[in-house]
Amino acid sequence: MYRQRQVVDMKKGNVIGGNSIDTVYITAEKTQDSPFWVNIMVVVQDGRTNQYSQIPLKQNQGYQPTLFLRDFTGDRVDDIMVVMDTGGSGGMINAYMVAYRDRQFRPLFDSDVFNDRFKYRVFYLDYYQAQVNSYNTNQKFIIDLTTRGKEYLSEVYYPNGKLKKTIQGFVSGLSGLYPVDFDRNGAYELLAYQNIAGQYNADRLGYVQTTMKWGGRVFTPEVQNVAIFGGEIS
Repeated sequence: MYRQRQVVDMKKGNVIGGNSIDTVYITAEKTQDSPFWVNIMVVVQDGRTNQYSQIPLKQNQGYQPTLFLRDFTGDRVDDIMVVMDTGGSGGMINAYMVAYRDRQFRPLFDSDVFNDRFKYRVFYLDYYQAQVNSYNTNQKFIIDLTTRGKEYLSEVYYPNGKLKKTIQGFVSGLSGLYPVDFDRNGAYELLAYQNIAGQYNADRLGYVQTTMKWGGRVFTPEVQNVAIFGGEIS
């Protein structure tokens, strides 16, 4: 079936350097009767020469592909960030960032590389708690499960607070990626979100939040926290 290529998003910024105002597009082909896009590609029009450069993406299909142009490396030139929803039940995204270096666009961030790099272990403890071990930052986080309700807890724990069986949870791949200039110096950091799941994917215990800063070769974690869901005040 023939699908016409369309412009999905467009932003202007100085991505090539030299103070030019360049135009960056996301182009893709829309599937029939669906918000799902395929053959997603980034196209850059040089503001000085009007020449076009095409940047293919590793995962080139998804929902709601969007652009963000800002300086992440501190060189005062905009970098290109692309984020799209995968549409899966885990609420995960694909995200990429490229920068213009040595007359070509080079990768700065890849969500697949991020997912492979950051390792976790999630397991339930006695007395209504779960522990998240983050091996990249060498930290552990304890989550209070008492807000989950009596029915949930009775399935997992005996009345004395002891676990009925061993339960292993997991941390999902990247589910959110947000540019934030925490230092207010014009060079943006990345705030990454990952879902913490308990007994199954929809059993959300909270989120791992990782703030990353460009370290010269890769984005490196600066701060990592766990955000939990609250419960009603009884």
